Amino acid sequence: MTKTNHPTSRLPDHQDLDKAALRGEPSYVWRAGQERRLQMVANGAEKRINGTILENGCGVGMYVEHLAPFGGKIFGLEYDFERTVEAGKNADRIINAAGENIPFPTNTFDLILSHEVIEHVQNDAKAIKEMVRVLKVGGRITLFVPNRGYPFETHGIYWRGKYRFGNILFVNYLPRKWRDKLAPHVEIYTRKDLEKLFEDLPIKFIERTIIFGAYDNIIARLGGAGKALRSILQFLERTPLRALGLSHFWVVEKSKD
Repeated sequence: MTKTNHPTSRLPDHQDLDKAALRGEPSYVWRAGQERRLQMVANGAEKRINGTILENGCGVGMYVEHLAPFGGKIFGLEYDFERTVEAGKNADRIINAAGENIPFPTNTFDLILSHEVIEHVQNDAKAIKEMVRVLKVGGRITLFVPNRGYPFETHGIYWRGKYRFGNILFVNYLPRKWRDKLAPHVEIYTRKDLEKLFEDLPIKFIERTIIFGAYDNIIARLGGAGKALRSILQFLERTPLRALGLSHFWVVEKSKD
């Protein structure tokens, strides 16, 4: 299939702010940050990367497209209809459905990618349970979710009845009750929060870590200084200061039916 080019950059305009708040902004361009995360998925998946794959919450299909060269049979599931249509322009097997009710039989997939998605769903526990259900025994989920320890709330906040898009400092460090009043549209996770979502499910944890971002926008503005910042922060992933990182990255394997 011939691929078309996605926009080189995009911020939500006024009429898109509500959608950005509720569902986040998907990847519209492919840069170092996305490439790094793709390689983390491939490493965590091991041989499953060329099996039957579901991207659960595929946005406009960027990861679906870049998973294709690994040789697997790839499906994309997206809740937003407009994004489903956009993803379908460049990839086959794109499905419009909610992550809490995945329209596939039990034991279908070798690998599921959930990339910064479950924080936006109506019921994150049900979404996790559904991913485990449709995963084959021995199959794996590669999961990215926002880390509560990161100093910025990257999804914006509601202030005096209006949504304010952008990175807001220290919101996630507030008591949960106050934080959720400012950001009722998006969840945030500690390690214990994630462990609770997987309680009583037939899984084992393969990898659990926290990563910083790639900061491609900062590098585009600052050049070498931005690259130095990225190198320093990604070095911190090997230290206890990874607790301040942007996202949890977990690899979870289904151990039995």
